[in-house]
Amino acid sequence: MSIRTLNAALAVGVALAVGSTAAYAQGRPLSVISWGGAYQDAQKEVYFKPFMEKTKIKMVDESWDGGIGVLRAKLQGGANNWDVVQVESEELLLGCEEGLFEKLDWAKLGGRDKFLKDAVHDCGVGSIVYNFVLAYDGDKIKDGPKSWKDFWDVKKYPGKRALRKGPKTNLEIALLADGVAPADVYKTLSTPAGVDRAFNKLSQLKPHLIWWEKGSQPPQMLASGEAVMVSAYNGRIAAANKTDKKNFKMSWNGSLYTIDSWVIMKGSPNKAAAEQFIAFASDPQNQKNLPPKIPYGITHVAATALVDKAVLPDLPTNPANLKVSLYLNDKFWLENLDKLNQRFNAWLAK
Repeated sequence: MSIRTLNAALAVGVALAVGSTAAYAQGRPLSVISWGGAYQDAQKEVYFKPFMEKTKIKMVDESWDGGIGVLRAKLQGGANNWDVVQVESEELLLGCEEGLFEKLDWAKLGGRDKFLKDAVHDCGVGSIVYNFVLAYDGDKIKDGPKSWKDFWDVKKYPGKRALRKGPKTNLEIALLADGVAPADVYKTLSTPAGVDRAFNKLSQLKPHLIWWEKGSQPPQMLASGEAVMVSAYNGRIAAANKTDKKNFKMSWNGSLYTIDSWVIMKGSPNKAAAEQFIAFASDPQNQKNLPPKIPYGITHVAATALVDKAVLPDLPTNPANLKVSLYLNDKFWLENLDKLNQRFNAWLAK
């Protein structure tokens, strides 16, 4: 079945389920779904509690671990209880194409030109810019790794490494470790030989790898000594240093940056309240309060100038950090995620 035929079939299923979802959800509080851990703790302080206080709208928040299949199942099951969800870039593209999300009214957000270019989409508005960085414990490793090539050096740095479970980010990291120039990573991955090269590089490290699925896990793995180095969300590492007084170090060199977005689930009975929440969380006067609590980049063009200057060096949107980072290509993952997920799972099971 072609992706367009599949999307059409999924759209029909979603349409049939939306009516029953609306009936099921009458009268429940607005639900906002994010990524949990230190990030969601920061969101509660910056967005969730102030929003409820200002609007008197009842709201509950939950966390999830991502995956387009989860969103499909929510709507196709006819009992969706999620309204606003923070999604990754390929979930935004696939979900919008499949009719899983409402189209946004950009006039209610002040217009598309008020946001970073990559934060604007028919179905979503960017919430944060963040990086997958290489991180390690500075108290345990003095001369730390400087690049993904060092991540593979098990003689100099013995011990387990932790990567996010799945092909996304790991195939890019493997090619960077194998000497592919950042500008050539997706050109290489677009060929069967390039994909083979990435998996072969991962295979070299496989005996030394463990996997994480939740963003809260990498700092926990470093703290416990379960892993000597990890890929991790930059904000989670910074939060562990701030909150738990850790001495975790990050390498921005070859880090991978991307944008998460707020979406509204199709047929949400709380659409009006959802729109109010997204407008609140997209207001630069509110966005500026997030980076001091967890250093993720923000998406309103006027917001970064309002952020506490002491925080700017740790942000993904700091030009010095952007210069050595690689943008996660959402178009590539839209086209290749399903087949590369299958290959990754088969590789993992060997």
